[in-house]
Parts: sequence; structure tokens; C-alpha cells
Amino acid sequence: MMGLVFYDSVHGNTKQVAEAIAEQIKTDGHQARIINLSSDPAGTMEGDFMFIGSPTRYTTMTGHVKKFIKKLDQVAWGNKPICAFETYGPVEEGKLAESKTNEKWIAHGAAKKIQDMLKERGFNVHPPLLRLAVTGMKGPLGPGQIEEAKKHVHEFIGSLSK
Repeated sequence: MMGLVFYDSVHGNTKQVAEAIAEQIKTDGHQARIINLSSDPAGTMEGDFMFIGSPTRYTTMTGHVKKFIKKLDQVAWGNKPICAFETYGPVEEGKLAESKTNEKWIAHGAAKKIQDMLKERGFNVHPPLLRLAVTGMKGPLGPGQIEEAKKHVHEFIGSLSK
């Protein structure tokens, strides 16, 4: 199978997550392609599943991600699984776990907005959201966040064969 990882990144944190997602897809025996929506907005569209990610900026996704979702071909991708992911913060290292379940963070995050927009357009959005915390205004990612992303991807790929 081919997995596509579309992302936008402002300070490089979401790019790191996209790279980890692609690495795990490959580790699980599949092909992966990463597309940076700010430099390659069209990207390649042939694949079996997709990840779409953005940093949370002013409680939503970036404009590049929003534009991509608006143009996403419903006929080609309507039944294929899509996962939404985000980086958000800053979060104090001691409060990472709390931020994962905090309704305010979830409701006002990029992943939730991506998921809602995709659902509105009739896409097959795979729950749960992948939310990864950043510990400073510009980063870095919090401890264990890359590992959490890889675990999420591994579980997602495992669910495809069921």
C-alpha cells in the first residue's frame, strides 16, 4: 500500500511528525510519500491512505492545509481512510498528558478542524486524532511525541487489514 503524508509546518515541528509518520509507514512494510503543502500544494494524489497535518495556529489549521482540503477530490478519496494530525502548544512538559484530554485544546486544535472539514465533505476520517504537543512557542516537540506518532501510525495500519 501507498501512504501519503500531507503537511504544513511553520517552525519545523509538524515536519518532524510527518517524517516520523512516513518512517513508520515504511517500517510497517508500505510505501510512503511526504508532501509539504507550502512548497508543493498539488502534490501526488495516488495512494491508499492519507495523513493530513498542520500546526495549530490561532485555534485552527494553516491556510495551505485548508486550501488543500477544499480541493481534495471526493471521488478519488471519498472511501479511503484519512488521518488528521496536529502539533499544538506551548505545553509545559509536566502537563503533556493533561493537554491531550483537555476539551479546550481538542476543540480549538488543527486536527479537530481538519477532521470536521473532511467529514463535512464526506471523507472517511479515521479516528482518533493524532495530537502532538510542542513545549515552547517554536518547539521542540515534547518528550515522547515522535514515539506516540509512530505508535498511532502502526495501530492505524494494523486496523486497515481488519
